[in-house]
Amino acid sequence: MNYVDLDPALQPLIESYLESADRELLAPVLTALGADAPQRLAPLADVADKNPPTLEQFNREGDRVDTIDYHHSYQELQKAAYEEYGLSALSHRGLHGWDDVPPHLVKYILSYVFVQAEFGLACPVSMTDAAARTLWKFGEGEQIAEAIDRLISVDPERRFTGAMFMTEIHAGTDIAQTSTVAERDGENWALSGRKWFASNPDADIILTLARFPGGDDTTRGVGLFMLPKHRPDGTKNSYVIDRLKDKLGTRSMPSGEVTLNNAYAVQVGALERGFRQMAEMVNTSRLSNAMRATALMRRSINEALAHARQRVVFGKTLIEAPLMRMTLLPLQAEAEAALGLVFYCGDMLQRADAGDASATAQIRVLTPLAKHYICKRARFVTGEAMEVRGGRGYIEEFPDARLVRDSHLGSIWEGSSNVIALDVLRCMRKQNTHRLLAKTMKEKLNTIALAEAVPEIRELLTRWSAIVDRGDAIVSAESEAAEALIGGYADDLAQLIMATLLLEQADAEATRDGNFRKLLVAKTFIGSNITGDESAVVEILSHFEDIVDGASLTSESVSAGTVSTPTPVA
Repeated sequence: MNYVDLDPALQPLIESYLESADRELLAPVLTALGADAPQRLAPLADVADKNPPTLEQFNREGDRVDTIDYHHSYQELQKAAYEEYGLSALSHRGLHGWDDVPPHLVKYILSYVFVQAEFGLACPVSMTDAAARTLWKFGEGEQIAEAIDRLISVDPERRFTGAMFMTEIHAGTDIAQTSTVAERDGENWALSGRKWFASNPDADIILTLARFPGGDDTTRGVGLFMLPKHRPDGTKNSYVIDRLKDKLGTRSMPSGEVTLNNAYAVQVGALERGFRQMAEMVNTSRLSNAMRATALMRRSINEALAHARQRVVFGKTLIEAPLMRMTLLPLQAEAEAALGLVFYCGDMLQRADAGDASATAQIRVLTPLAKHYICKRARFVTGEAMEVRGGRGYIEEFPDARLVRDSHLGSIWEGSSNVIALDVLRCMRKQNTHRLLAKTMKEKLNTIALAEAVPEIRELLTRWSAIVDRGDAIVSAESEAAEALIGGYADDLAQLIMATLLLEQADAEATRDGNFRKLLVAKTFIGSNITGDESAVVEILSHFEDIVDGASLTSESVSAGTVSTPTPVA
């Protein structure tokens, strides 16, 4: 079993988004990880979930040590993520044959496959990556330079992991309520306060927020600081881990409460811009949240398909039942639409980093849009897939329950759905990003070669015009009305983007490969999520197994509603 081979959407998207030289370098490591994930990493993840980390606060001499003990299964997963595949380093240095830094998409692709096996570890991996990016953009000085160098290292003797401590009892969403304070301590700072929810609390490098002397009572009065696990002289920094959290999901990875007691810290960037700088780390993690949610969808659908193919009910396998196909096909389309959006976001991030102004504006709003929609849908998709397995799916001996538990995380961490929706509204007010997205997506629809054969394109163009008008009305509305409406608007906007990207990819696959499979996926997503046309989805059910298996479908076979001698896509 290979997770890459089980995913009919992945390789065609790689073909569309990556240059040939990058594809050649990616292929061997992706193939290796695709096999490693189900055969080695997923069993390790199952064990790690059942054996969560424990906190040893004192050693036998009575000294405060705050050591977190990890089960060996989690330690093996750490080695795979940080060292073998370098997931936290891929956006910062050449690995796997790349002399220079590979495109951001390489990281997202490999992480997407890894997360199908293990979700919890992906949080500290993402924070390590994001901490290095944030320090590189805003930090300066020898200590920060060394921290970056070690955060992006794959050397087991040298590598660091990262974390961000933001949440306090009264300052989760409202960062202006941060009560942690920073006082000058020579050239650096001493931080005191309590962080209520800190994941990867024994990280080597932590980015955290604190109020600084003379700052006002808004977010401009909160500075960003680097909190190392050890002081420059090698002694343990003065903060303690009070306890670890008993969480619904991500049980393999520790989250805890931390108290800072005049902890040594280094200032990062301008004090009054601390929150804005921390937003760089948060936004990077938000996009990773969307990617991880997409991976959970894919794994859960794989599990559902495998069960439905072998479970016999009333003399037939479940996969043959029309209602089961009608249940699974929209889930497949949902997962492929989410993956398409993740690819597009990764590409926009690459272009933004290269100085593309349009891409910069797009990724600013695409990040919260992707997190808002995909993370919520992952809860639904994993739940539906668990139900396919019935009572077995509810039993913790199977992976479905863990996938459902973990799926609830994405909508909460790095901002709950309502917070994320308000961020979308902020982007619209500042840059009219709904108009920019509509312009970009309409251009894509208007250049699709299949336009005459796809009436859905005309429907989407009409809906794009309508959603721009809705967006304009929300932007000009009174604040309370705008905030009340933005959640539903963000979902509708995300769905239109995903439908457009599906049709663009369908056009690319039909033109490049003569394969019309993706067009049926796009029609399924549009019928299920946008037009509500179930009859259109029913007509596609005859191609169900060809769609989920990644068969190559000709235009004639699609038009005729039958498939003869389908050829699997390599």
